[in-house]
Amino acid sequence: MGVTKEDVESALTSKLNPSHLEVIDTSGGCGASFTVEIVSEQFEGKRLLERHRMVNAALTEEMKNIHALSIKKSVTPEQWKQQQESEKSQSAA
Repeated sequence: MGVTKEDVESALTSKLNPSHLEVIDTSGGCGASFTVEIVSEQFEGKRLLERHRMVNAALTEEMKNIHALSIKKSVTPEQWKQQQESEKSQSAA
């Protein structure tokens, strides 16, 4: 049986306590491919590679059945806030 979007959300929520989490099943429903956007205080002071390793570690069990995982964003709450403000100012211009 494949992994569900809820499985991925549950694992990431319990291990990384994100303030924002978006999981998209890009496999067409079979649970083999996901895109993730995650905001967590636990990323503070970590480089991008370390953040991605944290996400992969949080999904150790799920990764046994996932073919592809795309981490679109893995940022701190402060970085997320800056990105949201930047996007708002660009769309207002």
